Amino acid sequence: MSAVDINSRDDLRELYRELILDHARSPRHFGKLDDATHTAEGINPLCGDKLRLYLRLDEENRIDAATFEGSGCAISVASASVMTDTVIGLDVSVALEYFRAVTRRLTDPGQDHGDNLDLEKIMAFDGVHEFPSRIKCATLAWHALNCAIHEQTKPASTE
Repeated sequence: MSAVDINSRDDLRELYRELILDHARSPRHFGKLDDATHTAEGINPLCGDKLRLYLRLDEENRIDAATFEGSGCAISVASASVMTDTVIGLDVSVALEYFRAVTRRLTDPGQDHGDNLDLEKIMAFDGVHEFPSRIKCATLAWHALNCAIHEQTKPASTE
């Protein structure tokens, strides 16, 4: 491996770190959605992350709006921010494909998941697999998305 390859990988890691910090400090789509059609709670008891996800689906089963409220670590908040950014405008079936791809990608690294999906921002979280307790932080919002779409009343949990 050349020095250029090593520097490029370090630069990419730094870029991903910056993306996570940016979303954690200034989360997108943060707040309550008063006219939500679907909601779900998410709880990560290990880290203390808590969130409430709000979705508004249109008549064509597309996610017209997605917001979240709650508190948690930087990875949890950033993941919820990236998730809401990603799913707005998607058909529910495609949003569920993202849920499956992201959760598999973070729990089973090294495998190709979601080849037909744009996972560029999600790749920022690839490093969490090195810290098993952080996988739960990164996947919490995605589990809440799955629960909201399926209208499950039990809170999504990472346990």
